[in-house]
Amino acid sequence: MKSFRLLLSVVLIVAALWVIIGEQMSGASADAVLNAPVITVRAGTAGDLTLTERPFGARVQAGEVLGSITDPRVDQIRLNDLQMELALAQAETARIAADLTATEAVHAALLDRTAIFHTERLAEIRTRLDHARLRLALLEGGEVPDALQQRLADLLDDAGDRLPQEPLITPLVIDHARERVAVLEIALRAAEQGVFLGDGYNDSPNAEQRATELESVLSGLRNALVEAQAREAAYTQRLNRERVRVNGLTGGEIVAPVTGAYWEILEASGVNVQRGDPLLRLVDCGSSIVTLSVTERIYNSLRVGQGATFRLAGNNDVYRGTVARLAGSGAATIYNHLAVAPSERHLERFDVTLLVPALTADPQLGCAIGRTGRVFFDDRPLDWLRGLFD
Repeated sequence: MKSFRLLLSVVLIVAALWVIIGEQMSGASADAVLNAPVITVRAGTAGDLTLTERPFGARVQAGEVLGSITDPRVDQIRLNDLQMELALAQAETARIAADLTATEAVHAALLDRTAIFHTERLAEIRTRLDHARLRLALLEGGEVPDALQQRLADLLDDAGDRLPQEPLITPLVIDHARERVAVLEIALRAAEQGVFLGDGYNDSPNAEQRATELESVLSGLRNALVEAQAREAAYTQRLNRERVRVNGLTGGEIVAPVTGAYWEILEASGVNVQRGDPLLRLVDCGSSIVTLSVTERIYNSLRVGQGATFRLAGNNDVYRGTVARLAGSGAATIYNHLAVAPSERHLERFDVTLLVPALTADPQLGCAIGRTGRVFFDDRPLDWLRGLFD
């Protein structure tokens, strides 16, 4: 019985020593802080600053309006000139369009008159040809009384087709009738092709000639309208670009570039700022990291991409992470754009940066900048017990 007790005591002492030594000798950080990059929001233009009232640490979403900048003294002379030039170009376009519409109406009316003339002129020639053929048939058949022959002779005199002192004989009258039929047949064939021989010197009516002249006028007006519209479009583009420039100089809203929290206000509301001046700083909670320091022995055993576990102080949750950066000793410059600066003791050791995706995604702890904890790089003897409690 005494031997059993002695053996049990030795086993317990050895186990306790193993746990103590294993816990102390396992690779762990000296300190670990939840950190995040700090984003500086700068003025995009000069003007009077107006910031939305928010307390320090207030959460903001990417794209949320943080304030505005207004410059009432921006130069708008060029903008006004372009507006006037665009108005003149629009007036010129409207004038040419009105002239084109009016000319097209006149042209259409002339074409209608030409069509009517063609139709009725063909009907006239066909009617005259029918009667001329009828008269020729009567003359050639010998059925024309003497009185009618005298009447035809008088018609020849009236038409000027008979030579002076030429006798009024029947063969002459018949020849004249044949001539009239042949001439009317020629006139009909020409008219059916759109050429009118009635005047003896003109092949188209006055309305058709005027319509032909207007076609060149319409072509010139259409070209002028296209040119005026292109000029108007060019003025519109220049005016839009100038408006964008003036609006940029006039000011506008200041929006949050990242999802995070108010960290520092550099300019007060109502102050006149210049372009590029820093206005405020935001903590980028979507890019939170864990910064820590380790001893030289542990540092030399680490490599980028190596796994590790992070536990917040006062919290039993364990978060898995990976080593993202090994900065070594005296790594003060890498903290210039981080929310939490390192302590002097931290800089005396070797700096390590850890990425913990699960912690970053946590809506409560992802932006808990400054929370401390510890990082472990090796398994510890009591991890199984901690797992049971977790």
